[in-house]
Amino acid sequence: MLRKPRVWLRRLWRTTTGLVAIVGIVFAAAILAIGAISYEVTHEALEQQLDHRIAAETAGLLAEAHRHGLPAIAGAITRREASRSTASLEYLLVDQAGRRLAGSLQADVPAKPGFEEFLHYRKPGQDEVATAQALTTKVAGGTLVVAADRSGLDEIDRTLAILFAGALAAMLVVGALAAGIIGWLTQRRLSRIDATAQAIIGGDFTRRVPRDGSGSEFDRLAGTLNAMLDRIEGLMESLRQVSSDVAHDLRTPLTRLCGSLDQAAGEHDEALRAERLDSARAQAAELLEIFAALLRIAEIEGMNERLPRQRLDLTALLEKMAESYRPDFEDSGHILKCWIAPDLSVQGDHRLLSQVVANLLDNGLSHTPPGTTVELYARPTAGGVSVVVGDDGPGASQAGRERLFNRFARGEQARSTAGHGLGLSMVKAIAEAHGGSVSILDVPGFAVELRLPRKS
Repeated sequence: MLRKPRVWLRRLWRTTTGLVAIVGIVFAAAILAIGAISYEVTHEALEQQLDHRIAAETAGLLAEAHRHGLPAIAGAITRREASRSTASLEYLLVDQAGRRLAGSLQADVPAKPGFEEFLHYRKPGQDEVATAQALTTKVAGGTLVVAADRSGLDEIDRTLAILFAGALAAMLVVGALAAGIIGWLTQRRLSRIDATAQAIIGGDFTRRVPRDGSGSEFDRLAGTLNAMLDRIEGLMESLRQVSSDVAHDLRTPLTRLCGSLDQAAGEHDEALRAERLDSARAQAAELLEIFAALLRIAEIEGMNERLPRQRLDLTALLEKMAESYRPDFEDSGHILKCWIAPDLSVQGDHRLLSQVVANLLDNGLSHTPPGTTVELYARPTAGGVSVVVGDDGPGASQAGRERLFNRFARGEQARSTAGHGLGLSMVKAIAEAHGGSVSILDVPGFAVELRLPRKS
């Protein structure tokens, strides 16, 4: 029997409506506690005021007794009742035999002296029984009772009780309304996220969570989810592109490999068979090299947040790469010119950035005729560093430049040279992994600009 309430409470804590309702109940309980304390403090303060009035009036009458005895007290009571100078105070003076000497208080004399909180009496000319707060004092020859009607105090008590009950009811109503409204708003916003998630589960990867631009918690959550979905869509697009590239661009080398193996299997001449097998091994090694490059590109594309970064002296790195490539340029009849600004530094991976520069220099070395001038220059920019590798060779057509960053894409001039069309794809992946970008400049010849932020 205890499990159902516990399960209900756990579910209540986990919903927005339940949490708001609990907060409302807590506030109502706090108001109830504050009301009870305030009522008790106010009630006690009013009772003390009554006690003080009664005690002061009793002390005044007893002063009369010290001078002239019971007749003086009786005379003072008669005068006070005649003038009603002490509103809401009632008196009773009796002798030792219990006979009334003065006062109109219609009540029994308490048996014990001292304060009586609830003394029942009848008001003059009325049958209604009222309650008074009284002080009974023994005097020489009799007993004096001074009482104050409690009807005013009881009225204040009722007023306070009504006020606090109204406040409690209002808090409960406001809490219930707030729970309903906040729960409805929360569910409405979460339903948008749920609808987007359901659409993506159904295959619509273009759907995004709507944003209202308010900068609220839900708006920031929507922005984070949209960024995550953009990232997932990019990875899925990359996966589709890789699958398509592998299906289309590796079919030819795989077909050649199968043909070489078939020829080797049907060859009776041992020397020709060995030659066919060597050719097949070379083609298999080329395929392994292509697959390794594809895997490396995919790995780099997925390590944006996990890329190890350290502060690099980019000037030193570029100068070292230029010096290491200069002999190759001279041997092939190319000209390498460099202009590298001093004190260039970025945050990044030394090995990957070296590979970017190597790929760009290899392109200028492999895909341009002898006598071509290749320029490497780097300079600081407003947001980071710009590195450009360009040449005055034949270049690429304007329409096909951006396509060169796709896997296996090659320009017309590069189709007659060795390569697989993965160099610029690798450059783009590394640049984006560092928070930078890469683009082909609209200049004579062919030039690639790499932009890196100073801090990734």
